[in-house]
Amino acid sequence: MFSDPLFLLVIAAGLSTAAVLVLGLLTFAKGGDFHKRNSNKIMRWRVGLQFLTVVLFMTWIYFTKGF
Repeated sequence: MFSDPLFLLVIAAGLSTAAVLVLGLLTFAKGGDFHKRNSNKIMRWRVGLQFLTVVLFMTWIYFTKGF
């Protein structure tokens, strides 16, 4: 499973999504000028990365398990 490049892409996308989520939570908790300027951008990045992760995951399932 870990030798499959598509699976590694799914893992990388999931970790990227988690990193952006944590960044958003930290900026939300801290508040301030950075949060006001960038909170909407961070949210868009998170949603986009979640979408990419789901698409990659479904693609990986399709090619490994088949429907």
